[in-house]
Amino acid sequence: MSFHTKMLSTLEFPKIVGMLAEHCSTDGAKAKARALLPSDDYDVILARQRKTEDARRLINQKGYPSFSADESTTASAERAYKGATLSPKELLAIASLFHSARMIADYAHTDKLFETSLDEIFDRMLPNRMLEDAITRAIISEDMIADEASPELASIRRQIRITNNKVKETLQSYVGGNRNKYLQENLVTMRNGRYVVPVKAEYRNEIKGLVHDTSSSGATLFVEPMAVVDANNELKRLASAEQHEIERILCALSAEVGDASTAVSRNYHNITELAFYYGCASLSFEMKAQMPEIVNARMVDLRRARHPLLDKETVVPIDVAIGEDYDTLIVTGPNTGGKTVTLKTIGLLTVMAQSGLQIPALESSRIGVFDSVLVDIGDEQSIEASLSTFSSHMVNIIGILSEVGERSMVLFDELGSGTDPIEGAALAIAILEKVQSAGALSASTTHYSELKAYALNTMRVQNASCEFDVETLRPTYKLVVGTPGKSNAFAISEKLGISPEIIERATALIEQEDKRFEDIIERLDTNRIAMEREREKQELLRREYEIFKANAERELAERLKKSQEEIEKNLLRARQIIESARASSEFIFRQLEELKKEEDREKRNAMLHSAREEVRSRLRETDALYDGMEMSGISLEDEYKLPRPLKVGDRVYVTTVAQEGVVTALADKKGLISVTAGILRTKVTEDKLRLLEGGAHIKKQLKAPVSEGKVKKTVMSSFRPEIDVRGMIGDDAWFVIDKYLDDAILACMSTVRIIHGKGTGALRAALWKYFKSDKRIKSFRHGEYGEGDAGVTVIELKQS
Repeated sequence: MSFHTKMLSTLEFPKIVGMLAEHCSTDGAKAKARALLPSDDYDVILARQRKTEDARRLINQKGYPSFSADESTTASAERAYKGATLSPKELLAIASLFHSARMIADYAHTDKLFETSLDEIFDRMLPNRMLEDAITRAIISEDMIADEASPELASIRRQIRITNNKVKETLQSYVGGNRNKYLQENLVTMRNGRYVVPVKAEYRNEIKGLVHDTSSSGATLFVEPMAVVDANNELKRLASAEQHEIERILCALSAEVGDASTAVSRNYHNITELAFYYGCASLSFEMKAQMPEIVNARMVDLRRARHPLLDKETVVPIDVAIGEDYDTLIVTGPNTGGKTVTLKTIGLLTVMAQSGLQIPALESSRIGVFDSVLVDIGDEQSIEASLSTFSSHMVNIIGILSEVGERSMVLFDELGSGTDPIEGAALAIAILEKVQSAGALSASTTHYSELKAYALNTMRVQNASCEFDVETLRPTYKLVVGTPGKSNAFAISEKLGISPEIIERATALIEQEDKRFEDIIERLDTNRIAMEREREKQELLRREYEIFKANAERELAERLKKSQEEIEKNLLRARQIIESARASSEFIFRQLEELKKEEDREKRNAMLHSAREEVRSRLRETDALYDGMEMSGISLEDEYKLPRPLKVGDRVYVTTVAQEGVVTALADKKGLISVTAGILRTKVTEDKLRLLEGGAHIKKQLKAPVSEGKVKKTVMSSFRPEIDVRGMIGDDAWFVIDKYLDDAILACMSTVRIIHGKGTGALRAALWKYFKSDKRIKSFRHGEYGEGDAGVTVIELKQS
């Protein structure tokens, strides 16, 4: 394999790996990115591409996982395995690694819809919840061990607090009693780890005790009264016992880490590898890149390819293919027309693809496998080495010709330039023939007409040109394969204002054969441009027609569907009303017959009143039936209006999530109504609700319902497992978090992080009040070391 550092640098590949490193979330993944090199192994390249593509698919489905893998963890675990005692910082880093491994394993197995090439890495994760919890329960931060680390430590610290209080109470009698006149200041301080009081030098004999220090002026003595000597001694003993117990705890935890050192090493390398491929996927999203088809052959077929370092909104895509119909491509055209960019695009996208990175081109692009990409691009004139431009190019070309092989791609910029044009053109043709005879693919840029003619007359050699608009004196940067280009020197000079006499004289000096050749190229180019413009116009008309046809067919189908639904609904409604009316009329006739038979006036009147009430009851049932039919076809169209103002307890249909729910709170100052639908709580505007009265429910909609899977997929593709509310006040922060928790449930997340910062703790306290009463939350806690400590709250959500 021959991917030299210098040649990769010429193609600007180091800039690509630098961008990749910025997208990787761990230091190990960043280092892996910076060390990335192309491979010439077909299976390795294909495996890398598939892992990058699968990472993209998982991001679209579930969002990004949280990666945490400190580079020091493997060395720390190795030291622990050899019997060393680790520091709290090292232990916390290892706990964070196990926590990350556990979260990644949960991410992989939650809501799994398809198999991926990353499953093997996910399955290699080795979480250790017991060790993770043991470390985080014992160690609060790098310089603080929890009282709960062991019963002995808790007992020692309790005794320290009691003894401290006893010493302070004793010394308070000196500060607040009648002996305070002997003190320089009414306070208790410490010297050499012992409690003392500041005594005026002239009263040193008034307070019996041990002198531990004096002020710089000698006016103050720091005296430890005899009454607290024993207590201070006890504090010293307890402090020593506390330190010994802490060392024992760290030693025990380190021993457990030593036993799990293999798991630590594997987790670190697995997380690093996953973070690297997710970084590749993230870079692909930024570049709007796609996975090309990797073929085990010497060919390149790029479609709508863009140089990844140019502005993707303004760069002109190119279509270029080498290796199938021809092996050698000769690109001509004016300076600054995009010839060099074309070469760099071909070379850079090739090494990116062979490195496992997706490329900014259509996914129908195909890239073969090369064992070397050899380039001579740019002016490398060297004054120190006494090399001219021509000589420096020749030095590079000699090196290329010594390495070129059947699986090589060779890129020459301005081949044969910097010397006599006739000799330079001849030399360029000879070099291209040598490269072609070696079986390699090549692309070259030139201004020489001899090379254009060579391409026209030689098998498997093709011309291409970078288009230039003479009217505007601007390149279009469009690559046209099959047509040689013109330098347009005379046209450009005339447009810029040079004397017509000079142009005429220069034209006359051109040899007649060369002039005819250039005229033919010009006519071909003019005809090609006219044909392309006509083709573009026809293509535009065709697309407009297809769009119009599709819209018309869709609109017609929608209208037919709506009409059919309306007809069916009205037929059903009419049938129900007729049946109800028939039943009511038959009942009335029966009642009249009964009245005719009844002779007693009072009985007849009572039966008539009863009959009227029964008729009214039947009519009310008919109305209710009609209303129920109306409700079963509740309109989900935008012009729907609520029949009455909503109230707490109303049943409603929420169109945004396609579920029925209950109103739990009316509109707030922002116009949002709180609705509970199963375990889901959400806030929506009034126009997203449809009132369900009586026993009605949504049975048929005029618009297709929003699928739950579609809602979930939409939320998952953009969902992140943490939200930052720093700088907000309590109510505003809760408003944002409330909606965020709904999205988290839709995304099937089990754990999320709320970043509120430390500050005064007011925001955290306000949010915790809401968390305690929220039925969606199973539990919540402070962030652990590596998660943000007290500046973060980790929430575990209830699962439906």
